[in-house]
Amino acid sequence: MRKAKYFILLFIITLLCHFWVSCSYATENSNGLNVTSSTTSVNDVATSSKITTYSPACILIEANSGKVLYEKDSNKVKYPASTTKIMTAILTMENCELTDVATVSHNAIFSVPSSYVTADLKEGEKLTIEQLLNVLLIPSANDAAFVLAEHIGGSVENFANMMNEKAKEIGCLNTHFVNPNGIHNKNHTTTAYDLALMGRYAMQYSKIREIVKKTKYTLPATNKYSKTDRTFTTSNELIVPNNSKAKDNYYYENAIGIKTGYTSEAGSCIIAGAKKNNLEVIAVILGGQSNKDGLSQRYLDCINLFNYAFENYKVETVHEKNSVLKQISIPGATKETRNLNVIVKDEISFFMENNSLNKYEPEIVFNDNLKAPISANTVIGKITYHVGDDTYSSDLLAETSVIASGFWPILIRIILILVTFCIIILLLKKPSNNNRLKKRGYKEKHSKKGATGSGRFRFTALNNFEE
Repeated sequence: MRKAKYFILLFIITLLCHFWVSCSYATENSNGLNVTSSTTSVNDVATSSKITTYSPACILIEANSGKVLYEKDSNKVKYPASTTKIMTAILTMENCELTDVATVSHNAIFSVPSSYVTADLKEGEKLTIEQLLNVLLIPSANDAAFVLAEHIGGSVENFANMMNEKAKEIGCLNTHFVNPNGIHNKNHTTTAYDLALMGRYAMQYSKIREIVKKTKYTLPATNKYSKTDRTFTTSNELIVPNNSKAKDNYYYENAIGIKTGYTSEAGSCIIAGAKKNNLEVIAVILGGQSNKDGLSQRYLDCINLFNYAFENYKVETVHEKNSVLKQISIPGATKETRNLNVIVKDEISFFMENNSLNKYEPEIVFNDNLKAPISANTVIGKITYHVGDDTYSSDLLAETSVIASGFWPILIRIILILVTFCIIILLLKKPSNNNRLKKRGYKEKHSKKGATGSGRFRFTALNNFEE
């Protein structure tokens, strides 16, 4: 009966040890791990119909997401003029090093009609790709476009094929180019929407972004031209600082480029960018003319579209890059390293209307069975925001290393092993002979102690068993 009690007691201790370990891990896991929050639904960003625009085709997009904020006949096929050169710049960045050298051919010079802008390049002149990009995008030099096309594609025709393939790759729907510069050709066409995609794509290159903000550039002396008097100014009046109060002062403080164009057939065209308080937008104007006051429709439309964007929309940064999201407790860790800061790897910013009252709750999911040890900068989960149809997410990282605890887990395991071992011994141990006899009801009789010559005790045999 007593051994049965021991067995029950040991069994209870074993269960308690297991329960204590389970509770310990469960408690720590509940402290911030495996969190999944529902998201708040939001309305799609609306396209405004209240903006006044003069040009026959235009579009306004948010640069980061590509979301359309305003459009008017943005998919109508138009002539692009020199806005074409933004695609030439894209292919240049993707196929050349800026330090590469290209040689000006006879064809590159004499293929440009007399009424078109050039950089006064000389046949046989050697220029770096960076120099050619500057005169391509700042004064809109058509001879530089031909030089780059021949250098990259081997011929203008082959380069035009590359342009069209790239246009399809980035999502353009109605673009067909036949030259690298936009010299008028009835088969050289695109749309405001497609040019917005090209402008957005081009601005991912820091060198293009740098060049299109410049207002002036001077070519250095070369092997064919010893002077440094070839200085060019930008064709984009949005980025030229001007304190004049005249109506034709189109300077826009937040403008950042991108590329103008004009032919008599295409009218005044532009891919224009502007940025304010982390909100970057791109406007495309095609077919602009002069209004009744003689003012440029392309610039007036750009300014109206930019003002509309900055007055009505914003980019909300909810997490800076490498910012601390929260602190969680890691099971199985030492006391010193148990509390771990969770880091948001990438910046999370999303686009919204200024008057939006929605609060966006993140969906946070940590890796399964998250426990010590963990190395610093290890991915331990993911955070996601759903804003309308858009999803913004980032990996979550461990800020510091988490060291596994060496004492309690080992001690608990030792106790469990010893308890289990004792139970097994008790279950396997056989009863002694005396125990068997007692269980049968036998009594043993002993003789009295007697002295012998040797001084030893003598025992009598067991007899007279009673039943």
